[in-house]
Amino acid sequence: MKAIVVSPGKPDSARLADVPEPTLADAPDGRGVLVRVVRVGLDGTDRDIHAGEYGAPPLGADYLILGHESFGVVEEVGPKVTEFGPGDFVVAMVRRPGTSPYDAVGMQDFSTDDTYFEHGISRLHGYLTERYVEVPEYLIGIPQGIQDVAVLLEPVSVAEKGINQAYEIQRRLRVWRPGRMFVLGAGPLGIIATALARLRGLEVTTFGRQSPPYLNAELVEALGARYLSTGQVSLAQAAERHGAPDLIFEATGFAPLVFEAMDVLARNGVLVLVSVTGGDRRAEVPADRLNLGFVLGNKVMVGTVNAGRVDFESGVRDMAVAQARWPGWLGRLLTHKVHGLDAYEEAFRLLVGEPGVLKAYVEIGGRA
Repeated sequence: MKAIVVSPGKPDSARLADVPEPTLADAPDGRGVLVRVVRVGLDGTDRDIHAGEYGAPPLGADYLILGHESFGVVEEVGPKVTEFGPGDFVVAMVRRPGTSPYDAVGMQDFSTDDTYFEHGISRLHGYLTERYVEVPEYLIGIPQGIQDVAVLLEPVSVAEKGINQAYEIQRRLRVWRPGRMFVLGAGPLGIIATALARLRGLEVTTFGRQSPPYLNAELVEALGARYLSTGQVSLAQAAERHGAPDLIFEATGFAPLVFEAMDVLARNGVLVLVSVTGGDRRAEVPADRLNLGFVLGNKVMVGTVNAGRVDFESGVRDMAVAQARWPGWLGRLLTHKVHGLDAYEEAFRLLVGEPGVLKAYVEIGGRA
């Protein structure tokens, strides 16, 4: 069986490899589900692992199969599987339990373990291959209405979790009704967060570096949201013109912007951080003012990573509603198709800054 693999920690090591074929016997207690991979989305995590910046192979292996944004079709199930049958379409969750108390209750996305397990990222093989075996507990069923765009579910789940966590935190206020949201970053995750916020009735301003017109801005504005370039308007200026945001979703990968976001956040507001940032950037900040604003304004800043089943399931529902409300909009995010695992070099060329790439994905098994 073919797969795209890397040697974690070694830059530019992606290659096509022969790997063992999975079988239902790989899953315990007759609960295996054999899935043929249809397509896999690519993102900055794949790019960074390919660059050797992080990633870890499974125990006893010297390679890691990449890919964590999956979509596939069930080919065969074990004798004790009742949740799925052949022909069902599924998306696999990414993180698996470790040893912390949170892992033990199905909240592995809140794990406190230093060593964690994520398919295609850390200690578990990913989905840029032809088939995999999983147990039903980590598979999400996909209805007909979103099958063509279901490869987006994993990034949708990340945005869902960030927004869901903001509302969960603000249950402390009992009557929290956010009206405005700033989304920082107009990549796929920021655009998806914009859509989810619009479905919740929020007035949304989404910030990107590039000045319009371009596709990302068009997608934001098609939702009835506002697009602004940070090269033309600062967060402070936007807050003065359009009102301070009750919710900020930060997805830029540029850490210094977090402090600007802290400064403009409205009283009783929530700042959600989803960027995974590397490097050693430093910034001089008005520390006393930021601290005072958070204390007197009862503000919250929260980090969030990965997603749990509840977020995947709410993602399915919201994607279905988005398809009905904005027909064809989700499909416009999928800008570049890579035909087959053999074209892995093209896949990574798209990831390192090919102009006009919003979301690239690898088509592997077809729909038939």
